[in-house]
Amino acid sequence: MAHAENESHITVLPPDKEKIKKLWTVAGILGLITAFEFLIAFTMHHGPLKTSIFIAMTIVKAAYIVGEFMHLRYEVKVLFWSILIPLIFIVWMLVAFIYEGIAISLVR
Repeated sequence: MAHAENESHITVLPPDKEKIKKLWTVAGILGLITAFEFLIAFTMHHGPLKTSIFIAMTIVKAAYIVGEFMHLRYEVKVLFWSILIPLIFIVWMLVAFIYEGIAISLVR
C-alpha cells in the first residue's frame, strides 16, 4: 500500500479592519441601548411609561440586529416594509393590551 502525502495549503487572509470596526460599532450601539434599558429599569417607577419605553427599546434593538446581522438594511425596501408593517400592528396590539389591562385592574 502506497502512502501519498497530501500537502494542504491553508491561506490565511489578513483581518478586514473595516469589518472589525463595524462589528465593534454595532456592539457599542447595542451596549449603549442595553445600558439605557438598565438605567430605566433601576431608576423609574413601574408603570405604563416604563413598559412603553422597554417595548420601544426592544423594537429598536431588534430592528438594528435584523438590519445589521441579517443584512435586511441592504435588502429591497418591499421586504423591509413587509416586516415593519406587521411589527407596527403587533406593537399597537401590545400597547392596547397593556392599556386595557391597567384599566381593568383599576376598576377592581
